[in-house]
Amino acid sequence: MFEAKFQTFEDHSQRAASAPRVKALRTELARRGLTGCIVPHADRYQSEYLPPSEERLAWLTGFTGSAGFAVLLMERAVLFTDGRYTLQAREQVDLALFAVEHLVETPPDQWLERNLTGSDRIGYDPWLHTAEGAEKLAKACAAAGAALIAIEPNLIDALWTDRPPPPLGPVVLHDLRFAGEAAASKLARIRAELARLKADALVVSDPHAVAWTFNIRGSDIAHTPLPLSAAIIPRDGRPALFIDGRKLYNDVRHRLEELVEVRAPEDFSGALAALGQANKSVRLDQATASDALTRLLATAGGKAARGADPIALMKAVKNPTEIAGARAAQRRDGAAVTRFLAWLDREAAGGQLTEIDAVAALESFRRDSGELKDISFPTIAGAGPDGAIVHYRVTRKTNRRLMPGELFLIDSGGQYPDGTTDITRTIAIGAPTAEMRERFTRVLKGHIAIARAVFPEGTSGAQLDPLARQALWQAGLDFDHGTGHGVGSYLSVHEGPARISKLGTTPLKRGMILSNEPGYYKAGHYGIRIENLVLVTAAPDVSGAERPLNTFETLTLAPIDQRLIDPHLLTGDELIWLDAYHARVHEALAPLLDGDTRAWLDAATRPLPRN
Repeated sequence: MFEAKFQTFEDHSQRAASAPRVKALRTELARRGLTGCIVPHADRYQSEYLPPSEERLAWLTGFTGSAGFAVLLMERAVLFTDGRYTLQAREQVDLALFAVEHLVETPPDQWLERNLTGSDRIGYDPWLHTAEGAEKLAKACAAAGAALIAIEPNLIDALWTDRPPPPLGPVVLHDLRFAGEAAASKLARIRAELARLKADALVVSDPHAVAWTFNIRGSDIAHTPLPLSAAIIPRDGRPALFIDGRKLYNDVRHRLEELVEVRAPEDFSGALAALGQANKSVRLDQATASDALTRLLATAGGKAARGADPIALMKAVKNPTEIAGARAAQRRDGAAVTRFLAWLDREAAGGQLTEIDAVAALESFRRDSGELKDISFPTIAGAGPDGAIVHYRVTRKTNRRLMPGELFLIDSGGQYPDGTTDITRTIAIGAPTAEMRERFTRVLKGHIAIARAVFPEGTSGAQLDPLARQALWQAGLDFDHGTGHGVGSYLSVHEGPARISKLGTTPLKRGMILSNEPGYYKAGHYGIRIENLVLVTAAPDVSGAERPLNTFETLTLAPIDQRLIDPHLLTGDELIWLDAYHARVHEALAPLLDGDTRAWLDAATRPLPRN
């Protein structure tokens, strides 16, 4: 059988340990004269995925998802999470200790305003919240007559006796043949933007932005090739990179020091304070700069100019080298996924395969390429009712067989030096029901609507998001997640600032890579999601057009299960798109496949029948 190298299937939740930890934390709160505290899923970089040493929320609550926020009071506690993790939270958390609330429907600041009293003093770690987030919490506390108190060091760190050490993954240089632009050129662009913004310096608090700027990669975060680090880039003068020197081999340090002053992380606060004392105008990223940084600058007399980090948009718009790399990575990844789909079709009918078997097989097919550096996130592989858990992660405890008559949803991706991939396919195990086919086809219609969209320059993801939902809405259905997220270039599989969602306000620009992944989830029965990555590109000329138009090029190459499609629900244009997509998949992948898989692909990509 296949084995997984880049992921494990152990249940890391420590639900049983929550009660004594909650009790210990409440004792510490009382000792400090506090009546409660806030525990976000965050580190000082506002990372989505955290190293084990930063998983304070999981330590306290048992919840291991990537989006969560806890409020602990003396007599009650609540965990907030979004729609992707609602079911997971209820399974992992001791519900006798924590109520579970929807992060969007009941925002934490509103809950605090309704539930605090004038005697409450709530502690928070200013390094784990953005300034905007802390201000919102402080306002909510004040509205209830309570006080929000900055506490350093972190309350949990003193209680976490077996806390893992911080990560020390070695830093590597990201070759120019993959990056497409030298670090010196990127720094020149950043400085030009600082001049336009009339800022004296930029604090780069997002490690993704640091990695992109200096063309470095690391391994501090699971499945994301990041070195945890920060930087200060002055408009004039030499930038400083704050990183643990133990991560730097001599040759890497030497190359970096040609452009940047390499300094210890402990020097960061002092360097920032020095900018404040010099009365400099310092740009802080409102999305990732911690409240502690704003407080440091203010204490030193500096001027904090909060706004979007200009690097975020530069990084999101891929250059020609990165785009070519993405196409190559998608073709390589598509061949691996197709080998997996063909294998699954042969093996699943007997009802003996498990979710773990499928995850291990897919990872193995990717490793066979010889180019895979890691998976891009833990594979989501849900059979039957597990597929309805949007971010389900199989463990040995939950591992389920793929049974005939059910659907199997598998969402996965790879990290290659030339690109990051993310693909979801929903597969019929045996004969699907009429309802499954109808719902799958409605999801497919939304997917095709995004893929075929033509839109004027300046259009945001929020404006396109309804296209993915229209066919579902017509049947009174919907899905509780965004339609798409940005994707990095051998960086994070979830990259801002652009996204296709109700909250996606950033205009889509040519060169951005995003996911297109509408879905439908019937709790307790099955889940459906169809995901491809798409590239924003110029639309073909339209006669009489008065504005520049954009469209999407679909990058992902793998068959969509035709057994789940009801052709009667597709329009003529939708059928044409699907047949053309499958023809392109066949043309690109057939030369990379063995004879048996190629024969399977021939059948899987045939044109749909017309009545």
